[in-house]
Amino acid sequence: MSQNPDKPHSSEEKLSGVEDGQEESSDNPDRSVRKRIRQSAPGSHRDDTPKSSPPRPVSIEELMETAKGVTNMALAHEIVVNGDFQIKPAELPEHSLEKKVRDIVHKAFWDCLEAQLKEDPPTYDHAIKLLGEIKETLLSFLLPGHTRLRSQITEVLDLDLIKQEAENGALDISKLVEFVIGMMGTLCAPARDEEIKKLKDIREIVPLFRAIFSVLDLMKMDMANFAVSSIRPKLMQQSAEYERKKFQEFLEKQPNSLDFVTRWLQEAADDLVKLRCKMLPPHCSDDSATGGASALSSTAVQNQAYLKLLKWDHVNRPFPETVLMDQSRFQEIQLELEQLVVTGTVLLVTFSAAGAALVDVPGFAEKIKSIVKVLLAGMHHPSFNLQESLASVAEKVCAELNSCLSQHGFTPFSAERETVLKGQIQAVANPDNTICKLLDSRIQKFLENYLASSHQKLLPAVPGGLSPIQRELEEIAVKYVRLVNYNKMVFSPYYDAVLGKILTKEESRLVGKAEES
Repeated sequence: MSQNPDKPHSSEEKLSGVEDGQEESSDNPDRSVRKRIRQSAPGSHRDDTPKSSPPRPVSIEELMETAKGVTNMALAHEIVVNGDFQIKPAELPEHSLEKKVRDIVHKAFWDCLEAQLKEDPPTYDHAIKLLGEIKETLLSFLLPGHTRLRSQITEVLDLDLIKQEAENGALDISKLVEFVIGMMGTLCAPARDEEIKKLKDIREIVPLFRAIFSVLDLMKMDMANFAVSSIRPKLMQQSAEYERKKFQEFLEKQPNSLDFVTRWLQEAADDLVKLRCKMLPPHCSDDSATGGASALSSTAVQNQAYLKLLKWDHVNRPFPETVLMDQSRFQEIQLELEQLVVTGTVLLVTFSAAGAALVDVPGFAEKIKSIVKVLLAGMHHPSFNLQESLASVAEKVCAELNSCLSQHGFTPFSAERETVLKGQIQAVANPDNTICKLLDSRIQKFLENYLASSHQKLLPAVPGGLSPIQRELEEIAVKYVRLVNYNKMVFSPYYDAVLGKILTKEESRLVGKAEES
């Protein structure tokens, strides 16, 4: 929540608005999570699913209970992991049938209210019902200890008395609305002061009622989001155990829900075995190779598995079940790293072409980075033309380079040198570009070292060639490792169980191979 209420409300007070806020939320993470779980469930990708026993039949009641558990787990996870999480009101698509029906019903209600108030004498049936709803909403914002405010609201918005006044022609609806607006101003957050001020300028009673309910909905969101921020510290203390418990309940109903995790960890173990065998000298004996390959630890395999998530084919491969709720976050980091590789490559070839002249010029690297960032925005969209964008980057970089050289007393690039630099920048679009592949491997190594030393406060040293993008890389690394560590904290018992079988099988295979030789 960007703005906290100006009154010293406690979390208990704000919790009263959470239920209403959740009902109107369009920012719920659980819907997309449940959808991805269905998409990644064994059977959705039959060709990719590891062989396992078919899932036992489950009843509709069990499925509903499981879905509710996944929903709660996803919501708790989102609150803990996403510091910017907010409950937001539902926004229906502009031309959807649901929105059309809602608008028609609302218009009919407000037209009916206006017609009643224009009768002679006026009829206040609908207006009194609205005042009752407003009364309940205002009371829901109060703590049990707010006796004075509660008494004021109850006394002024006494529906029985209001009905009697209406029947006797003595009801002053404007006075009641004025009280409501004043009470809303007392209870609202500072961010809503402007909306409250606008209410006071509305003279027509029906538009005023509509505006009051609109602002009350915003106040419900404020209360709900304040409640979320209040419970986040307490939730963080118990979230890992809670998520593990909910996942275990899901696993008991769907026993093959670790199939993709098993495959993911198996591939990571295979990658490490191949890498370690490849690193051994060619003249080593089979026994040495066996010993080197068998020295796998559960932590090393897990770290390798997490690194694989940064190279994931999200279109064609199902995501492992235990990281499914964070798929969008891992994908975002993956895209950020891909763009960072391009940015780093452009900087590297630019500094290499300019020599030592601009290495220490303050602000030059940041200007180049801003150029690349603007022109490569959206580079992961299917319609994005990387070759054309890099041509524009090359033009802008050469112009900025020559301007900077002239300002600091150096000779600008000749047309020939500009052509060479532009060609080098445009060559970044080639998937086999040597510099890109080199920077990418160094970034992966940096992240690997950071994972291995994540218990230490200091970041590992940044490899050579990455200094111009060190700040951006470290920011991504901190975000990535925080995500990995939380996932480990929740699901490490499952990883240990799966890896115990994988590593035992791998060790047995290597021992058998050694005996045969």
